[in-house]
Amino acid sequence: MGARAAWILWPIVTLQVVLIISGVLLAALARSASSSLTFGFALDTVGVAIAILAFPVVGALIFWRRPEHPISWLFCAANLGWAINNFVGPYAMYALVADPGSLPAGKLAAWFYAWPGFISLGLLVLLLLLFPDGTLLSPRWRLVVWVVVGMAAAGAMSSALAPGQIADIGFKINNPLGVEGPLGYVFGLLARLLQPLIVVPIAAAALSLVLRQRRARGQERQQLKWFTSSVALVSVLGAAQVTLPYGSESAMPIWAWVFNEVVIMSIVLIPVSAGIAILKYRLYDIDVLINRTLVYGTLTATLAALYFGGIVVLQRIFVLLTGEKFPLAVVASTLLIAALFNPLRRRIQSFIDRRFYRRKYDARKTLEGFSMKLRDETDLDALSEDLVGVVRETMQPAHVSLWLRPEASPKGAQAD
Repeated sequence: MGARAAWILWPIVTLQVVLIISGVLLAALARSASSSLTFGFALDTVGVAIAILAFPVVGALIFWRRPEHPISWLFCAANLGWAINNFVGPYAMYALVADPGSLPAGKLAAWFYAWPGFISLGLLVLLLLLFPDGTLLSPRWRLVVWVVVGMAAAGAMSSALAPGQIADIGFKINNPLGVEGPLGYVFGLLARLLQPLIVVPIAAAALSLVLRQRRARGQERQQLKWFTSSVALVSVLGAAQVTLPYGSESAMPIWAWVFNEVVIMSIVLIPVSAGIAILKYRLYDIDVLINRTLVYGTLTATLAALYFGGIVVLQRIFVLLTGEKFPLAVVASTLLIAALFNPLRRRIQSFIDRRFYRRKYDARKTLEGFSMKLRDETDLDALSEDLVGVVRETMQPAHVSLWLRPEASPKGAQAD
């Protein structure tokens, strides 16, 4: 089952990565080729790309350990529709606006922008309903699931076939596959009605999370605390974004533009909070994998920044001193990275352990202190008390006692 599932899931994750990277590159090309496109268009594409990719990363980590768990599939597939949008939007923009005729099927790409968002919204609501154990809060919530599935399918179909302009694509273009006549009017009306109504199942899913957290106990309650808090914050920011009076992008005030970027990036909090629940409370038993991912991911990013920063700084120094670039800057930066690798890794590992593995970190420090004392202490009674204290602090048993074997009498000794 796991091997067959991997053949389906890994292409989904890979496809999203390819679509996201291609969409960012196309957005940059469209921005450089057309003066009518604002910097915000390219920046929005990058922000959305980061928010989208965070979900399949968490999903892939869960799938690596629990391939049968539905949460991994939902995390991996939830943003596939938005990944498609993030690619076809800049593609259509470049093919139809920035450099008309340079790429084929520009109108078809614009059509693909019209409908996949509903699919992703539906999968995201299912994710909220099933987190963290992959089951509904109670059988009565099956009705909400069927409503979500129905609304997502109806919204995608009606948006794909509705006549008129495609909304939110960034330029004016009519739906190339829009149906005319009475049937087209029905599709258009249904698409316009479902866009605001999708908020209802989203609110129901958020209520499910709140009720699940109130009923949970112990570790599950702590797991849900992170996830529920992030969903609540993203929901409040999204509601504020909808209600605040925005003008056109060219007339948008700076505070509104910054707030819009904050709302986009806040979506990252949902998969990040799930990752924290996994790491801090050992959800799905993949905390060690995430620990290593955090350590070496942070280490790689830090070393890369130091490497390229060192090259830039040293090259500038050489240019100021000699008037020309010198390859010694690359050699010096490489040696610096080699020297800093182990010290940085230890510091980052220590920080991660202190933040997410506090009990393990404290236990290790206690054992290190006891080993130092063990080398110097000669009093057996004092060592016995210290050993009992160390076991009680690190292992935290219900009861601990120490029994020492009495010293054996010498051979031939006679009792008086």
